[in-house]
Amino acid sequence: MADVFECVRCGGALTVPLSQVVLPLYARHSYGNGPALPVLMEPGTYAVDPEPFGPPWRPWSEVGPEEAEARGVYAPVSRLSYGPAGAVVIAPGDARGTVLIPGRNGGFCCGLTGMDGPNMACEQCDQEVATRVDDCALWQAVWFEQHAVRRRPAGGAASPVADWETLAEERRSLPPVEPGKWGDSWGDSWDIRWECAAGAALAHLLVASGGGPVSLPGGLLTTMFGRALDMLLPPSPRDAPVKEAALAGPGLPAPGPAVGIAVVPRHPQTGAAWQPPGRALPLVPLPAEVWMHLAFRNERRLVPATGRLPEGVLRDEQPLPPQPTGLFCPDGNVFRHTLARLPAVREPWLRAIHDRVQERPYGPPF
Repeated sequence: MADVFECVRCGGALTVPLSQVVLPLYARHSYGNGPALPVLMEPGTYAVDPEPFGPPWRPWSEVGPEEAEARGVYAPVSRLSYGPAGAVVIAPGDARGTVLIPGRNGGFCCGLTGMDGPNMACEQCDQEVATRVDDCALWQAVWFEQHAVRRRPAGGAASPVADWETLAEERRSLPPVEPGKWGDSWGDSWDIRWECAAGAALAHLLVASGGGPVSLPGGLLTTMFGRALDMLLPPSPRDAPVKEAALAGPGLPAPGPAVGIAVVPRHPQTGAAWQPPGRALPLVPLPAEVWMHLAFRNERRLVPATGRLPEGVLRDEQPLPPQPTGLFCPDGNVFRHTLARLPAVREPWLRAIHDRVQERPYGPPF
């Protein structure tokens, strides 16, 4: 069943009917001073942030390890939010019955950030209900105040939870390169959603490695993780056993006996990682749209041809696929955020990696 969010004071509807999906990994991250980012959520969907966010913020020196672990954080971070969890985010176009609050137009550059507090009110009763975000380098979204709205069934049908077989057949994927994001003079660049996906997955991949060497298949998986693993993993003896990482998931053959780490999709609606049948392997989850591209991308062959062109072969007048201008770098903010919330980070070798990256957050491979 679909859901509608309404004002707790007057009961006025504030959204169209929406279906719940998982919160994108990059939802809370900004990307410097650049062009506006797209809308965070797809139309007709909403997501719930399971973590606390917003004031009051407390520095690590006031929190301490024991209290932080009780809040699901297992390594030092600069500060922790003691605000409420469960914030709801929607696409701005799905809001209804709201108005912008005069004077609440604070932003860093070209739009709204909510730095002055909630900037949207219920049209019927003037209750502050949400914050519109659309400044440059931020994801365009509407974040509801948890205490000001409530969820009720809309009565219509929500999007059904797709099974893995259906998702594999649809193969909805996200290309890794974004053409001309920073303008023609800068060329094409890696999609920041891929960089964020790699940042979170890298934390899980380090845990799965156990501190030993990892073998990656050629191609994009090596591009995403190879350089980072070389820089972050501690030195291993020459005879140390190597764990083989490979893609595993719906529509692919079962992982072979040599595979020791499975790189799997995360369900776009529930957030659950795909589980290999019959084998308990360490899992490295990736967003489904990234995993689908890795697993099922249509590689076009750049080879000369005579006679009739075979299917999939490029013609001379066809443009080449976009090529990035720089190295692939996993997002360091997402990496640190994810690693600090994995209990395994308490192991000495992994804690050493965390602390080293914490001291130099923007050094290689980030």
